[in-house]
Amino acid sequence: MNLLNQVSKSKCFEGDQLVFSHYSQVCNCNMTFAIYLPTFKRNEKIPLIWFLSGLTCTHENAMVKSGIQRWASEEKIAIIFPDTSPRGDGVPDDESFDLGQGAGFYVNSTENPWKKNFQMWSYIVDELPNLVLKEFPLDQDKQSIMGHSMGGLGALNIAFRNPEIYKTVSAFAPISNPTKGVWGQKQFEAYLGKDKEKWKKYDPSSLLNELGYKGKILVDQGTKDDFLKSLMPETLEKILKKRTNGDKIRYQKDYDHSYFFVSSFLRDHILWHKENIN
Repeated sequence: MNLLNQVSKSKCFEGDQLVFSHYSQVCNCNMTFAIYLPTFKRNEKIPLIWFLSGLTCTHENAMVKSGIQRWASEEKIAIIFPDTSPRGDGVPDDESFDLGQGAGFYVNSTENPWKKNFQMWSYIVDELPNLVLKEFPLDQDKQSIMGHSMGGLGALNIAFRNPEIYKTVSAFAPISNPTKGVWGQKQFEAYLGKDKEKWKKYDPSSLLNELGYKGKILVDQGTKDDFLKSLMPETLEKILKKRTNGDKIRYQKDYDHSYFFVSSFLRDHILWHKENIN
């Protein structure tokens, strides 16, 4: 039985940009994701980077706006673009843009009405990898992860808690300290309840301080980001400065929060992952 339904296929930089839908057992609804596959030889296994997107995004935003396919094609790396939340008429939502559909925060919700569908951690870490690694010629031993904004939060958390899978991690303007910030406290209380101890396993600053990370970390942050105070990069920066892994946090002068910023430095990130993924 074919678990994937192909939605679209487009040739791109000699490779294929594909979009699929499937039913998620953990999110209890249909989910959509995209994958870029560069050209490959028969029996070849391709290294893989997961790209997690931010608030209000779908699988399409990075796929369409970032231009990542050019660099992925040149470096022979596959890219997976998951959705940012469960969706559909039967899935809970909220009137605000930063809660509900499009704002899954890559957590496993424990609270009503969210917990039936909002199991994005299990979806990204377990269910979707198990599916794509069976369906595509991907090298499960050469995986890394990156993300933008809320997706940067998810990428850092997932890497820090699964260092044996994700060899390296990078982020553009990540939500760095959600247990203390505007973006995080509201969502964590809704999805996880009022016990703030339960929030810490989804806070990259707390996780890195507690668990460490044997891989390398690259973070880019624009200095004219309208959301700079909410992202709190200074908290993560303090921890990174204590490490000796060759991590980098770079403040990019005059860049904002948009995909103009992301696309400007995306090649650096792809090369970073390629160098450190082995």
